[in-house]
Amino acid sequence: MLAIVAAIVFGLGFLLDLLNARIAAGISGTTFMLLGLTLLALHQAGIGTASIKSYGGWRGGRTRR
Repeated sequence: MLAIVAAIVFGLGFLLDLLNARIAAGISGTTFMLLGLTLLALHQAGIGTASIKSYGGWRGGRTRR
C-alpha cells in the first residue's frame, strides 16, 4: 500500500518539477521526492504491508499429523 502511495507522490513531484511550480510554503518537486523515498523505505521495512493471514490458509510453522 505504501508503495502505491509513494508512486503517486513521485508522480506529483515529477509534474511539479516539469511545470517548475511550487505549492504554498515552498513545497516543490524535491519535497515530494523525499516524501516518496520515505514511504518506500517504510514499505521496505514492512510497515503498511498486508499480513500473510489475510491471504488465506497459510498457518506458518509445523503442523502435526
